[in-house]
Amino acid sequence: MQSQPVSIFERAFKKLVPGGLESVGRRGADIMNIAADLPDNDAIIVQEWIDNCLSENGGQVEARNRAAMLGRAYLKLSQTGKMRFLGLLSEQYGVNESGVEKAIKQWQSADSVQKTHAAQTLRKALEPSRTALLKQFNGVPSGVKFLVDMRDELLTFCKDYPALKPLETDLRNLLATWFDVGLLQLEEISWNSSAAMLEKLIAYEAVHAIQSWNDLKNRLDSDRRCFAFIHPNMPEEPLIFVEVALVNGLAGNVQKLLDEDAPTQDIDEADTAIFYSISNAQRGLTGISFGNFLIKQVVKKLRVEFPHLKQFATLSPIPGFCRWLDSTPPKELAQLPGGAQWLSFPPPRDPVRANLVDTTGGQQEAIMKLAAAYLTSTKPGSGRAIDPVAHFHLSNGAQLARLNWMADTSDKGLKQSAGLMVNYVYELPKIVHRSQHYTTAGTISQSPAIKKLLK
Repeated sequence: MQSQPVSIFERAFKKLVPGGLESVGRRGADIMNIAADLPDNDAIIVQEWIDNCLSENGGQVEARNRAAMLGRAYLKLSQTGKMRFLGLLSEQYGVNESGVEKAIKQWQSADSVQKTHAAQTLRKALEPSRTALLKQFNGVPSGVKFLVDMRDELLTFCKDYPALKPLETDLRNLLATWFDVGLLQLEEISWNSSAAMLEKLIAYEAVHAIQSWNDLKNRLDSDRRCFAFIHPNMPEEPLIFVEVALVNGLAGNVQKLLDEDAPTQDIDEADTAIFYSISNAQRGLTGISFGNFLIKQVVKKLRVEFPHLKQFATLSPIPGFCRWLDSTPPKELAQLPGGAQWLSFPPPRDPVRANLVDTTGGQQEAIMKLAAAYLTSTKPGSGRAIDPVAHFHLSNGAQLARLNWMADTSDKGLKQSAGLMVNYVYELPKIVHRSQHYTTAGTISQSPAIKKLLK
């Protein structure tokens, strides 16, 4: 992960400081020679450098040059050094409390004429000083990608060092502004796209791994479509991909859908667009939602290209099902549809084994019912579906339409979902209504087939 950002920032540094280290003098050499683990003496150098960036001595251009140097130095740090660097930003460059208190008093005592100015002063006082440095990084060529990768690292570090959370939150808020969907471009990915883009599609595919170039070519055939959201400041770095198959009716098996030897669908005869993979490509943008806008834009584009399409749906995994089945206490399972039936079978109760060897249908029926119960279960107090994929599609206005038996027989599909997959259907006239009912009341739209399983 580090090799690419280093080369990016090396190029940015050369653009901003053509003369190299010699042009920035001894102090520039100091920042570039800090030890990888950032010991205390070097941390002092970093702090002085940050102070100089924030003071903007020499103007904004010079401050941006210093930010490029600082970013270049950061990328050379070890994991320990990066945690110390980020800890310094989080702990030493937050909100100036005395400044906030002073601004509050000024706002409280301001008359109606002065109120607007006092409010602006208070708003500025509430902004952590580190925000200015993050914005300087954003002004460096490839700086946006640098900050996205920095947040990726912060998300990992915060698990063990919660003191970094304020910095992570500040960076997330900035990225949410910079990655507003109005700034994103929808790009179709085809076999004729750049080799770099195709390699990223292979690398970032998170739902159904791409096994080979032939597999990729099959996914980009004439009866398939692939789209990505691109940010203008990261033109070679897709943010999120969606892969689509044009078929007849709801697809119920992903291996058949991805079979390289299967005949190509006549797209003039296809009536359904199946979204079978949606993959976030940038972990550093976790929590900044693009998927719902991506789906809606892709539907709009497909309707123009294929006006005969009648149905838009997904073939989705159920990633938390087996984990939930193993962790739910028997007393709770027994109260759910299919639970008592499942518990009546002698242990060990293995849903994957039941899929493969059960010929009576009893265990299979129990698993299907329990999967329906899982997909319609919500977190107490939040009204959100406990399955993350279900929450994503339901919040976007989809209906929970059909469970598919042995739909994904890959090792991952069997381990996580007991081989099951689910179709979520997007009925265009009902999307807004269903989304509102789900987000406000936790109401999960269910087809008659799902309701039957829940009886």
